[in-house]
Amino acid sequence: MKSGIIGLPRSGKSTVFEALTRNIPDEGHKSESRISTIYVPDHRIDVLSEMYKPKKTIYAQVEYFLPGMVHQGKEKSSKENIWTGVRDCDALIHVVRNFGGYGFDKPSPFDDFSKLDQELIIADLIVIEKRLERLELDNKRGKEVNREELSLLNECQKILETETPLRKYPDLASEHLLKGYAFVSGRPMLVLFNNEDDDDRLPEAKGLQSKENCMVIRGKLEQELVQMSAEEASEFLSEFNITESAMDRVIKRSYELLSLISFFTVGEDEVRAWTIKKETKAIDAAGAIHTDIKQGFIRAEVLSYENLMAAGTFQEAKKKGTVKLEGKTYEVKDGDIINFRFNV
Repeated sequence: MKSGIIGLPRSGKSTVFEALTRNIPDEGHKSESRISTIYVPDHRIDVLSEMYKPKKTIYAQVEYFLPGMVHQGKEKSSKENIWTGVRDCDALIHVVRNFGGYGFDKPSPFDDFSKLDQELIIADLIVIEKRLERLELDNKRGKEVNREELSLLNECQKILETETPLRKYPDLASEHLLKGYAFVSGRPMLVLFNNEDDDDRLPEAKGLQSKENCMVIRGKLEQELVQMSAEEASEFLSEFNITESAMDRVIKRSYELLSLISFFTVGEDEVRAWTIKKETKAIDAAGAIHTDIKQGFIRAEVLSYENLMAAGTFQEAKKKGTVKLEGKTYEVKDGDIINFRFNV
């Protein structure tokens, strides 16, 4: 999973990136695009690793991408380059300023959100208009035009012209013929209100919370937290009533946003988490591990994490009848422990 972190200048998106990734560069590189990969914390992997004592423990991973700053004098081309970098992200995290301070105007989260959201819409409209012009030219030259693609593009254009992002139409945005366009307004979005240190409430933002996936982060506070020792962090968490780190909370919401779950493979060699979409069939989950396993799929031996914990051991779970043999069409559940039987 790869998430792009976007926001208006001075929204605190760099601070949020650093709070999520612990990636804090020196001053000379802060204006550059940054990408960082982090492990997804999962207590179930910790427990399974302690139980099986494998040679390797592999957590799921997420990537966060922070576009570089737009420099004056190159605003148009820089913005185009920024959206190019963001287009291959699975989701967007839109950081919205909700803090004041010296040199800042009073925060206006709804207006700030709307301003950048319009930029996403315009960026997609430009892509569509260029493609439609090309298709029209091809048609005049007698070249065959894909009518279904043309129809989908026209539908997207009509939606965008009403100042509505394509993420409001997820089925349309995910159409196979439109995949190559990587529309930025079609990406699932998590709105992060970047609050003052002592404010953990969602702001009043003209009903934005009911229209978008929203949560609060105290960016500066969380950035300071990741630079502390474990002992200092514990006191800090208690003082500011923080029960989970920003990284944990944002990852959870991002998984929900993208309908992602984890299943596990276990053994003496490796305990590993695999990330898939909800409602993924067993045969496709096998393919997430290796195409050979998918091609030679016979059965999936499935035990839920909860049933393993209740039984204490895999053998005891078998005795209790909670280990199931499932076929290709079984829908994998979050927390399933799976051993794929296959023959190549």
